[in-house]
Amino acid sequence: MRSSGNHGQVISYITNEDFKRTLDEIKSQKNFNVSELAGEYTLINEELLFEQGVFYLLMLEPDHDPGRFKVAFAINLSERLRALRCSAPFAKVINCWPCKRLWEKTAIDCVTKGCDRLHTEVFRTQSIKSVIERCQLFFDLMPTLP
Repeated sequence: MRSSGNHGQVISYITNEDFKRTLDEIKSQKNFNVSELAGEYTLINEELLFEQGVFYLLMLEPDHDPGRFKVAFAINLSERLRALRCSAPFAKVINCWPCKRLWEKTAIDCVTKGCDRLHTEVFRTQSIKSVIERCQLFFDLMPTLP
């Protein structure tokens, strides 16, 4: 697959199910020793990767710069907002959706299509309404979380 996010490079990927099967197979190996892999390889913590929380959409300065927004994943939105109060005291939550941490980067790439990236998770748009609509469309396509 090629995309502008990968600078036109061909990338490969595996499905979540293939990842789980591969991880289970590695864990089942009799000689598997995590400490031997330390320093050379880093295994993804499966529990962390499949952690559930919310994907949130914030307007950072609704009155002064209504096109500037932040999208990201959080386990606990109220704690995350408290942490952001120093850097974004006027932030307003537009919406949030149940999400797995694994989905975060894909969701950000999808919902910010056509927006200007200002920072890692901060963007500018001409229409916050279109960003909200893309968020809703993205999460309507994803599996319902418990």
